[in-house]
Amino acid sequence: MLRVGLTGSLGSGKSTVAAALRSLGAQVIEADELGRALMEPGQPVYAQIVRVFGPQVVFPDGRLNRSRLADLAFKGGRLNELNAIVHPAVIAAQQRWMDDIFARDPAAVAVVESALIFEVERDARARGEQESVLADWRRRFDRVVVVTAPDNVKIARYAARVSPEISGRAAAEADARARLARQIPDSEKTARADYLLENTGDKAALLAQVHTLWQRLCIESNKSLSNELVE
Repeated sequence: MLRVGLTGSLGSGKSTVAAALRSLGAQVIEADELGRALMEPGQPVYAQIVRVFGPQVVFPDGRLNRSRLADLAFKGGRLNELNAIVHPAVIAAQQRWMDDIFARDPAAVAVVESALIFEVERDARARGEQESVLADWRRRFDRVVVVTAPDNVKIARYAARVSPEISGRAAAEADARARLARQIPDSEKTARADYLLENTGDKAALLAQVHTLWQRLCIESNKSLSNELVE
C-alpha cells in the first residue's frame, strides 16, 4: 500500500493530475470534497462553525452561506479559526477513507488531493500542536507529489474558473493573488516533495509526467506490501 499526498497551489493543475492518476488505477479523493460534506447541516463541523461564526453564516434554509463564511475567514482575518475546525475533521476522514481502501486492497495506491498539505502542518505548529498528526505530514503520507506552475498561469486559470465573465476577471485575479500569498511558495514545497510535476501549460507533457509517476508509485506500493509480508 502507498499513501500519497498530491498538492499544489491554486491553479497549478493538480486536479488534472488527480484525474489522470484515477484513470490509471489510483484511488483518489479530494480534500475539498470531504470538507464540503463535513460542512453540511447535521454534521459536527457544521455545528461548530455556526457556534464560532454565528447565524450570519447560515442561509434561511439552514445551509451554510459559504460566500459569507469565506469573507469572514479570508477578508476578516479569521482563517485560522475556520481551519482549526475543519482541518482535523477532514484529515480524520481522509484516514478513515484510506483505512477502508487498504482493507479491501492492500496493494492500492491511495491519493489525497489537497492544496494545503504543507499549510496544514504549518498552521498546526503555529497553534502549538507539535504532537498532533496535523503537525507532521509524514505521519499521514508515505509520499508527497507537488504540482507546480508559474504564478501568472495559476492566477489566469483560477480567474477563468471562478469568473467566466470577463467583467469579473480583475476581482478574481486579485482574489487569486491574495490566496497565493497565504500559501507556502512552490520553492519551499518542492524542496520537501518526493516527486515534482511541472505544469507549463502543455497538457500532453504533464500527462507524460503523470504516467512516469504512476509507474514509480506502483513499484513503491508493491515494495511496501512485500516488506510487510516479510515482516
